[in-house]
Amino acid sequence: MTSISFEGRVAIVTGAGGGIGKAHALEIARRGGQVLVNDLGGDVAGRGGSASMAEQVVEEIRQAGGKAEANHDSVATTQGCNAIVAHALDAFGRVDVLINNAGIMRNSTLAETSDEDWDAVIATHLTGSFKLTRAVWPHMAEQGYGRIIYTASSAGVFGNPMVGGYGAAKAGIAGLMHVAALEGEAHGILCNGLMPNAVSRMAMQAAADWSGKLDGFETTMPETIGNSMQPEFNTPLAVYLASEQCTATRGLYSQCLGRMAHVFIGAVDGWQADRQAPPSVEEIAEHWQEISDTGNGFAIPLSATDEHAIVLSHR
Repeated sequence: MTSISFEGRVAIVTGAGGGIGKAHALEIARRGGQVLVNDLGGDVAGRGGSASMAEQVVEEIRQAGGKAEANHDSVATTQGCNAIVAHALDAFGRVDVLINNAGIMRNSTLAETSDEDWDAVIATHLTGSFKLTRAVWPHMAEQGYGRIIYTASSAGVFGNPMVGGYGAAKAGIAGLMHVAALEGEAHGILCNGLMPNAVSRMAMQAAADWSGKLDGFETTMPETIGNSMQPEFNTPLAVYLASEQCTATRGLYSQCLGRMAHVFIGAVDGWQADRQAPPSVEEIAEHWQEISDTGNGFAIPLSATDEHAIVLSHR
């Protein structure tokens, strides 16, 4: 088995002061990578801040013989994202890997979600992933190499109650990843998404928020899961996707209770209407079974253009 090394590589890991992000940063450093550990040190809702979380992770890396720098700029602003990349370049001279992991959580029903909470969650998860991608992009393109990992979530791809802003942000991140992968491939920038599962600060907050509010919605885990909800279970997949050995791009991958799986968006064969005039509403009703049937085959479009080609190939 070939050992996967990050010698000579530089990684930016956001939200790396604890939980999943910390596990990513420690593993890349253990494999020889130089790491910029970004974290504001705030609470789960993104309020407050402390330099100590990122600095403690950096100290742990240095004590083990690795190289790391702590960064406390915000991913939610253009200025902050530019500063994060500038810090990595000043400290290490290049950037090879970006793991967009920073996030906050403010849970409530859709009807009770405030503008402030919605905007804060979208800004940190989705806008932050975009702005940091944009900031790092020219440097990766110039060197002809880059690996960008986007942290999506089953809450966005599959849905969960009481996480409207979080779920929308995570679904948006999956869409952002697909576009970045298409645009990055010619520059050697490979982009993939991770859907992690862990008993993190955010997961514990979600369970507390759901408690007593969601009739029939189970928030406890059976004993049979073993240790598989520990943050470290997500790191091997993330680190592989961030490595030089990984040549995959445009993929969305789930880590759930120790199972790693490719998650994809597909389209059933459906019903083909006449192409000269739109169908009537009654025709939609008549053919609803064909439109909805998941048992008669499906395709996995790799872009919007690819979907056109797939449909045209059927007739």
